[in-house]
Amino acid sequence: MSKTLKIGIIGCGGIANGKHMPSLKKQEQAQMVAFCDIVKERAEQAAAEYGAEGAKVYTDFRELLKDNTLDVIHVCTPNDSHAEITVASLEAGKHVMCEKPMAKTVAQAKDMLDAARRTGKKLSIGYQNRYRDDSLYLKEMCENGELGDIYYGKALAVRRRAVPTWGVFLDEEKQGGGPLIDIGTHALDLTLWLMDNYKPKSVMGSTFHKLGQRENAANAFGPWDPKEFKVEDSAFGFITMENGATIVLESSWALNVIETGEAKTVLAGTEGGADMKDGLRINGEKMSRLYETKVDLGTGGVAFYSGSAETDSDREARMWIEAILEDKEPLVKPEQAFVVTQILEAIYESAKTGKAVYFDNN
Repeated sequence: MSKTLKIGIIGCGGIANGKHMPSLKKQEQAQMVAFCDIVKERAEQAAAEYGAEGAKVYTDFRELLKDNTLDVIHVCTPNDSHAEITVASLEAGKHVMCEKPMAKTVAQAKDMLDAARRTGKKLSIGYQNRYRDDSLYLKEMCENGELGDIYYGKALAVRRRAVPTWGVFLDEEKQGGGPLIDIGTHALDLTLWLMDNYKPKSVMGSTFHKLGQRENAANAFGPWDPKEFKVEDSAFGFITMENGATIVLESSWALNVIETGEAKTVLAGTEGGADMKDGLRINGEKMSRLYETKVDLGTGGVAFYSGSAETDSDREARMWIEAILEDKEPLVKPEQAFVVTQILEAIYESAKTGKAVYFDNN
């Protein structure tokens, strides 16, 4: 694995600076050599801080994609442009890491999936919560059958008052929704992945825009402008899978609850259960007695769980680079992310119509 991958960053805003670029900078076999943003100063700043010597700056992603030396593109733009940029990048012969969610709509996500299959290039979506120590440990337990047949899951992404007031988060046209598509997508992805169940049968959903209408509301990120708040402030889904398993999804940026949690899951199987509400807890029954155990993820002895300083974002970047260099599937497969988008869209549709949405998985 002596090759160094040349990477282009499209979108140099919050998620690029908060996750992608700092983690890629730590990877020895990755070099960021091109940066694009509609605000030229942002691209220039990113190139100065994270770029290799001679890194180029663009304001039009199409111009960046003309660089035949680029191997990989990271798409870090608002949701409504994910599909256009990803498809163009794949067709330009680049591997693509696209920030979550996969796309604003199912139709756009399908275009991305089709382009990846057509070009043979790798496509992955930025669901970094899969790479956490607790997630990887629990995934191994699930794969080993220690929870048995997992027939119930709860996907939790609940904030009491933490509405993002910057960027385009409150813009329905650019984002496609609010907390459901922003943070609910992480919790749903994590739950589906741990259950290894990607065949939804039906979805019922409800969304609310109650607290977003308030002036000068308490908020971790400062008060929002009700006139700008065009998306839901909370959303909920009831998902039934083809095999009968059931998933409840709860998401909010603003909700009058004390118990909160983000990118967490609760699982119940025939042999045991697990939850991430207070660290990673496992529960079950032995010798006719109930038990619960809190997993110590810092004791070492198992791959990935040694308590190392590698963050989930750093691990995501490393494993993504390794997947390309070793020509293996990324941990987050586009087919899996596509199902997440299908369910999210179904929740929004059900909330609008008041009717269940049914899937045809044939």
